Amino acid sequence: MIFRLLGPLATADASGAPMPAVGGPKVRALLVRLLLDAGRTVPVERLVDGLYGDEPPAGAQGALQAQVSRLRRALPPGVGVEFSPAGYRLTVGDPATDVDVLRFEALAREGARAAAAGDPGRAAVLLREALGLWRGPALADVRDAPFAAGQAARLDGMRLDAVEEWAAAELTVGGDPGVLVRELEWAVREQPLRERLRGLQMRALGAAGRQAEALAVYEEVRAALAEELGADPSPDLSAVHLELLRGGPAAAPGRTSPPLPAPLTDFVGRERERERLTGLLAAARLVTLVGPGGAGKTRLAIEVGAGLPGEVRFVDLGVVAGTPGARTGDSSADVAEAFAAALGVRGAARLEGALAGRPVVLIVDNCEHVVVETAVLVRRLLAACPGLRVLTTSREALGITGESLLPLGALAPGAAEELFVRRAAAVRPGFTGHARVAELCAGLDGLPLAVELAAARLRTLSVEELADGLGERFELLSRGDRTAPERHRTLRAVVEWSWSLLEPGEQELAARLSVFRGGATAEAVTRVCGAGAGPLASLVEKSLVEVRDDGRYRMLETIRAYAAERLPAGDPAPAAHHAYYRELAEAADPELRGPAQLEWLARLDAEDANLRAALRRGTPEEGLRLVAALSPYWWLRGLRGTVAAPVAELLDRVEPTAERGEEYALCVLAAGLREGEHVDRARGFLTAGTAPLRQPYTAFLWSTSVGPVEGLRLGDDAWSRSLGLVGHAHLTSSKALFTQALAGFRALGERWGTATALEGLAGLSAEPLPLLGEALALFEELGVAEDVVDLLRRRADVHEAAGDRGAAASDRARAEETARRAGLRT
Repeated sequence: MIFRLLGPLATADASGAPMPAVGGPKVRALLVRLLLDAGRTVPVERLVDGLYGDEPPAGAQGALQAQVSRLRRALPPGVGVEFSPAGYRLTVGDPATDVDVLRFEALAREGARAAAAGDPGRAAVLLREALGLWRGPALADVRDAPFAAGQAARLDGMRLDAVEEWAAAELTVGGDPGVLVRELEWAVREQPLRERLRGLQMRALGAAGRQAEALAVYEEVRAALAEELGADPSPDLSAVHLELLRGGPAAAPGRTSPPLPAPLTDFVGRERERERLTGLLAAARLVTLVGPGGAGKTRLAIEVGAGLPGEVRFVDLGVVAGTPGARTGDSSADVAEAFAAALGVRGAARLEGALAGRPVVLIVDNCEHVVVETAVLVRRLLAACPGLRVLTTSREALGITGESLLPLGALAPGAAEELFVRRAAAVRPGFTGHARVAELCAGLDGLPLAVELAAARLRTLSVEELADGLGERFELLSRGDRTAPERHRTLRAVVEWSWSLLEPGEQELAARLSVFRGGATAEAVTRVCGAGAGPLASLVEKSLVEVRDDGRYRMLETIRAYAAERLPAGDPAPAAHHAYYRELAEAADPELRGPAQLEWLARLDAEDANLRAALRRGTPEEGLRLVAALSPYWWLRGLRGTVAAPVAELLDRVEPTAERGEEYALCVLAAGLREGEHVDRARGFLTAGTAPLRQPYTAFLWSTSVGPVEGLRLGDDAWSRSLGLVGHAHLTSSKALFTQALAGFRALGERWGTATALEGLAGLSAEPLPLLGEALALFEELGVAEDVVDLLRRRADVHEAAGDRGAAASDRARAEETARRAGLRT
């Protein structure tokens, strides 16, 4: 099966015979979007953006599912659409040969490599085959789709590049100049001011004995440049003109600019960012890729730059010695000289003159240590040179009016794992994956450089050793490419470079931020670190901290680990962190038994990692208070098993007292203990007390986990009274008591107690299904997987007894799936 996208969408069988058209406009657009990544998983969000734009309508994901269903029905045999949690994947026999776009890209890249390696004969053959795949404009009949413009522009740019490389190779090996002239005509119509293309056209005309026409081309270009850009032809085009005037053969064709740095490995992931960057460069004159070190900013810039039409130049500011913090002195002159060298200009004073009439894209890499000097120069050049566009990479923005930013963070999980597997296979042939690769990549924040450094260590370490060793990541990933810049050779060097660019106050705040796990709100940062919005915003601008869509501030784990090493002993931040989250847990505790239950559960969910970290800080007595406040949350969310280890560590530090006997008992329960010295001591504290329990959940949790304790006095609050009624109702099988308890819980607006009372009442009712259905809805709303599973199985039994086997089977299947997703034993 062959899919053709370089022209009107078409399918053909292996012999080339056309197949029936596929679906309507949306289905065809979906097919094309999946074909562009054939064999790779495309996330649902990217497909929604691609089909519906940046502001998709409500229900877009449901509409996407419907389009996928239609596409599946329309696809020919042997082609399918697979779904996984990561997204959708189109399966075809061999994407590299069955999709003309992918075939073209591979041939064009190989042809360009052959040309750069000095093999014009092979380059001509490869590029001729690549260009022969085109049958019209790329993505011709889906160009209205939001994703299509950027992709089509990228492919059109690659086509023009391939035409130039092919023509240059043909002229070098003595190809037919008449054929060249004809083949270049359409490209010239598309890009009449593309000077390398027009130079090749002049060479072909000259080789065909048509010098007058070749000279006329030069005059045409010169006049157009003067009228539209106020510029003269480039030195390279002028050199071709001079050779033709002298009557000799024009010099062997070459690039008008040095090639971009040639990647040594294939490009993995970043499809969405590549599309967005291509679109930004088409719409804006200054675009900056911002992100932390190791995110792959340089590689993405080069990948996109290689597909742009026209002249593209690369300026590496990594070789410029900057002065972090001060950023003054001789750096301005050094930056300007780096620009001049990349453009082949003798002296920085001639930069504006060289660029004044020149349509060129400058990729300016590694700006962060000379960001002020770079900003001043770029602004001046953009103002003076209307044909100039600039793409910069930096760990902070240039801060120029009109600058478009594209933040670059972690790779998507699937892409990070694919990158690891590909790089690992290079050092350990035959490696195809491992069960812990996903865990390893997540632990490395999905940073491409960190993932590649880890993959390189497979020469001597196993995946298990790498995953288990992430606590010592800087020592583990201390060997990199010997030829890479010093700041990119090891993981520590990457972070140290960013750290060195911070002011002392910023370094102090960054170190204090390391006490947070899983991010923090601005309020938490202010309370714990004593910092206002200004310094925090500065760390965000310098890519040391990221702001998520929910407004939370977060450090990548790699940066957090480095910052934690720099937190001085005795700093108040760890104690302040414990105090803040203990206060939060104590404020949340009563709210979990009222109408704001869901809101507070969500708030505690967001802070779960910080709450666990707080368990290891503070005094033992403060730790007991924190455990007591969090016990209801852990119960409602089914998390007690996951916190048992840190709670057990706290128990080892506690000297229990009668004053904190109830908190001690809750700590014993959270540690998962059911017998032994701690349990006996806790039971003694509970039975010896005469005052009502301070934590309403204590009696319930103790009785369900260890066993009933006589003499416990429940609190006099409404929730405790309703819970006591439920207990008595179970003992006496009293429908009246269940009904009374249900009314109490409903009045409080508390879902768990309401669902529990409904479940008990259902057991005594002649019509249990409505009661069970309401209870199930409440448990599902709370996300209590264990209760959902138990209630589904119980309702299945009721359906079975009523003779409704279909409903019973459906509930049991739902119960099994819920248990599987929650990791519960079935």
